[in-house]
Amino acid sequence: MTVLPAPPGRVLDTQELKRWVSDFAAHPEMWQEHVRHDTGGRHYASVYRDSDIDVWVLCWNTADDTGWHDHDTSSGAVAVTRGAVTEATPRMGGEPVTRVVEAGRTFAFGPDHIHRMGGAVDGSVTIHAYSPPLWRMGQYSISRSGVLRRKAVSYADELRPIDE
Repeated sequence: MTVLPAPPGRVLDTQELKRWVSDFAAHPEMWQEHVRHDTGGRHYASVYRDSDIDVWVLCWNTADDTGWHDHDTSSGAVAVTRGAVTEATPRMGGEPVTRVVEAGRTFAFGPDHIHRMGGAVDGSVTIHAYSPPLWRMGQYSISRSGVLRRKAVSYADELRPIDE
């Protein structure tokens, strides 16, 4: 039986999270049962949570879009295990910077990171790890005139674009 990579018993920094989620993603027997693409929308499932780390499986299709959001006080790391996802970061006074992250790649970010994610390929799967565990997130709307607004949401709420 495979066991989880041992967290250090404290909040992890971004590089530790990146290594941890990579190790976890390398053991699909620990998360594969949560993969679903037949739910009519983005599917996500919590697979592990303790006092220092929170781990989720997310399943993506090209229609899926989280909208702009942050992770409040939590840092995060994402391992793309199947397909590809897009990640966009906003730029004040300019177009967002968007990249495609393909299967086999992992990225990490701090609590100050605002981004938006979506499926670049139908049937994509990602593993997300957050430390400290998520409790709140911020969802953002950006008006046509460039006004940025934040709304606090629970970590259990589904992220989606907020219309102005």
